[in-house]
Amino acid sequence: MTLSTSSLFRGELVKLSAPREEDAEIMAKWEEDSEYLRNVDTDIALPHAKMQFEIEESPDPNEAYFRLRKMENDELIGFVVIHRIEWNNRAGFLAIGIGDSKNRNKGYGTEALQLILRFAFHELNLNRVSLDVIEYNKRAIHAYKKAGFQHEGRMRAAVSRDGKRYDRIIMGILCPEWEDRYQVK
Repeated sequence: MTLSTSSLFRGELVKLSAPREEDAEIMAKWEEDSEYLRNVDTDIALPHAKMQFEIEESPDPNEAYFRLRKMENDELIGFVVIHRIEWNNRAGFLAIGIGDSKNRNKGYGTEALQLILRFAFHELNLNRVSLDVIEYNKRAIHAYKKAGFQHEGRMRAAVSRDGKRYDRIIMGILCPEWEDRYQVK
């Protein structure tokens, strides 16, 4: 598979964009969906107020945060971020979320992963991108494997949901692996 290099921030389905003021209300609405909250984070499923999604005046220098928008109509559908960047180690962590359930399983997340990995490896000059995912989030695990992430380990019984314990799956991808997968040099 080859990856188009015509645009750093745009694919066929989605684009990576900067946060906009009008996004905060939409993102606060997503957090009323417990499935979304329980898949996007291991923290307590607790909706956040609109003001917590408003644009920061001084963004974190150790993260590259984007909002995901559909190419066809500019609709906000999610976010993707490389965070906790360790510049000396050329490594960072990935997080992604598709907000409204109507936009899941449509290929948006798959393309967003391709775009953010290209950004991480070729713009930020990282060598490694890691993530963790709760073992019951099968859709996400499938998407990560499809993007080239490899299973590197697990944190046993690390997440508690409804009286049950779940493992956190640790996954990662290296720049040379990504370049081989997408025939990018």
